[in-house]
Amino acid sequence: MIVDDELDIINSVKRWLEADGFIVHGIADPLQALEYFENNSNDIDVVLSDIRMRKIDGRDLVKRIKTIRPETKIIFMTALETDRLELSDTLPSIKIDGFMTKPGSLQKLANDLNKIE
Repeated sequence: MIVDDELDIINSVKRWLEADGFIVHGIADPLQALEYFENNSNDIDVVLSDIRMRKIDGRDLVKRIKTIRPETKIIFMTALETDRLELSDTLPSIKIDGFMTKPGSLQKLANDLNKIE
C-alpha cells in the first residue's frame, strides 16, 4: 500500500511496481489509508508512506498500522531532509524496513521490496 498526499507520486510508483509484478493500492488520504488497512490488513505486507502529510503524518500512521498488525513492513519516503537516525529518534520502538528519498530510484525501491518480503 502506498500512502502519499501527492497523487502524481502514488501513480508513478504504483505503475512502476505493478509492472514489476507487485499488487499495489495507492491512497492519497492517510485517514482513508488507515481505514483501508484496518479492513484489509491481512492482504497488505508492506506500507510505503510519505512522512509529512496533511491530517496525520506518516509517523502517526505507521504507529497505528503497527498497532493493528505489527509484522507489517514499513518503508518511509520523503522529499525533505530526514534520515533514518531522525526517524529512529521519533519512532524508537517501531522497526523501519526501508527509507526512500523523493525523487528516488524506483528500481532501488523494487529491489528493496523484493529483499524485505
